[in-house]
Amino acid sequence: MASHAGPVFISQRIVMSNLELKRAHVGKRLSEYAVYNGVVYLAGQVPEVDPKADIRGQTREVLGHIDRLLAEAGSDKTRILSCQIFLTNVDQIGEMNEVWDAWVPQGNTPPRATVEARLANPDYLIEVVVTAALN
Repeated sequence: MASHAGPVFISQRIVMSNLELKRAHVGKRLSEYAVYNGVVYLAGQVPEVDPKADIRGQTREVLGHIDRLLAEAGSDKTRILSCQIFLTNVDQIGEMNEVWDAWVPQGNTPPRATVEARLANPDYLIEVVVTAALN
């Protein structure tokens, strides 16, 4: 899950013109996800358990965060509408793809972009942002 400072609130609900906006795990800087109009928007997910792991380990951890958050929101990885992956070293895309390919359901692979970027914590090798339809 993305790092944030301050108190964490489990859920926040706002009703806007008959459509409900739900935010979950609301912190000082971000919410872990928001749900609106049948779509769940996840914050960028980064490794937190073992940020010193290699790209394969960090990718597995991040994809696990995504699985848990999507399930909590009422979705799953077969419902992903789009995915953006940020790598600190694009030369590691092959190792990351090995883990991704084992995780993503074949026949339900979402549109995806993978780019090289400097991330907020120098130990992070990967950050993943996902948007998914609710079940």
